[in-house]
Amino acid sequence: MDQRPTQDQINSALWSACDTFRGAFDSSEYKNFILVFMFLKYLSDVWKDHYEEFKEKYGDDEALILRKMHRERFVLPENCTFEYLYENRNEPDIGERIDKVLSKIEDQNLAKLEGVFRNISFNSDKLGQTKDRNRRLKNLINDFANPVLDFRPQALGKKEDLIGNAYMYLIERFASGAGKKGGEFYTPSEVSELLAKLMAPKAGARICDPTCGSGSLLITVAEEVKDDQGNPSNDYSLNGQESNGDTWALCKLNMFLHSMDGADIQWGDTINNPLLLDGDNLMKFDITVANPPFSLDKWGHESAEADRFQRFMRGVPPRTKGDFAFILHMIDTTLPTGKVGVIVPHGVLFRGAAEGRIRESLIRENLLEAVIGLPSNLFFGTGIPAAILIFNKAKGDNRDVLFIDASKHYQEGKRQNKLREQDIEKVVEAYLAFETIEKYAYCAKFEELEENEFNLNIPRYVDTFEEEEQVDIKATIKGIEALEKELEEVREEMGIYLKELGLKL
Repeated sequence: MDQRPTQDQINSALWSACDTFRGAFDSSEYKNFILVFMFLKYLSDVWKDHYEEFKEKYGDDEALILRKMHRERFVLPENCTFEYLYENRNEPDIGERIDKVLSKIEDQNLAKLEGVFRNISFNSDKLGQTKDRNRRLKNLINDFANPVLDFRPQALGKKEDLIGNAYMYLIERFASGAGKKGGEFYTPSEVSELLAKLMAPKAGARICDPTCGSGSLLITVAEEVKDDQGNPSNDYSLNGQESNGDTWALCKLNMFLHSMDGADIQWGDTINNPLLLDGDNLMKFDITVANPPFSLDKWGHESAEADRFQRFMRGVPPRTKGDFAFILHMIDTTLPTGKVGVIVPHGVLFRGAAEGRIRESLIRENLLEAVIGLPSNLFFGTGIPAAILIFNKAKGDNRDVLFIDASKHYQEGKRQNKLREQDIEKVVEAYLAFETIEKYAYCAKFEELEENEFNLNIPRYVDTFEEEEQVDIKATIKGIEALEKELEEVREEMGIYLKELGLKL
């Protein structure tokens, strides 16, 4: 019988570890401490497992073992393991010790981990005054000593993806509780899955997310890569950029935990300081996906006209709405044979002025392939409905644009709605069929778009109106009369009862 922990058990143990910080400060603050400590425990357990394996293979030649380990993934210096911290959990300087361990690990593995711990300190006053901080850190260390949280490969068997899944689980839970800020670092898994399936990346693809957050969308697209026979493939390259330093660090750790160490994740403002470059030019990709911040104010309008990469030749987006700034960047960083999938607020579909001119230009260039309306309240921190725009730089002679109204197909939740598997499949099947489906999809000709002045508002194209059932007037009148009669009888009975009590109706 397999005694290895299940995904649910690991998730539950990790979520329980958060009790150490709950009530002391907000989850948007303590999430980094939990996720970084989880990563530290993972490194320690994997190191221990591999070190014993290499020692058995190479004997007591310490230098050789370390070279082999470093070549494989990473090296932990002496006294930089979870066991060391556990043994010293009662020490008054435990916060400082954790910081030193993280610093030594980063220094020893700069190529992969440079900068990922720079914005976090376990010796910070954020965790309380010394006595409270030490108590919390001791509790945290004890929580991670739970046998369920044994991350050694031999303990997990062939289920090493459990760790990456658990990390994603925590990020989603933190995003759910973070309100508006949650949407800044996490795209709901069902939306990521839908976008990944729409992009259908092939083996060898160069994939990019220029606003990658904690990396959930980028990882989901990578996991959708298939070879020519339709089998999963690890033949791809991942690239991303994120402007928030804390979130960038989480993304780097997320890639590591998903064994995607080779991902190139840059820290910086994609619009004002794009860092994914090929010499002096923007790097080009086969697949570019993103869930950019909706209608971002102060996105860089003041310097857009002088952009050295000329990304805004089709027009400069409004000062207070950066949606098209991200779209134009994505299109200009996609290869002539590539695709773009971007999540946008509905205003992008119909707003006029500069946005209207940019939209018209993109359609006249025959870049827009599909517009997919999503249900409302899918995203963290906002209840507004969103849409997915798909741009295909290799549409060929087909100038049609497919509109899909998926807004009514979802599972309703108390706080947030979710796409079900059947909802995702329905969208993907409609996209692949690329034809009109009554009350769900419409294949619009270029002339229709032109006639509508390139307004992409979905109800203009997909008629989802349902005629209400005709009311039987005679039956309704009879029903009202019957109810009035019942009401009169109740009043009479009530009058008799009140009279007996000496009261009046």
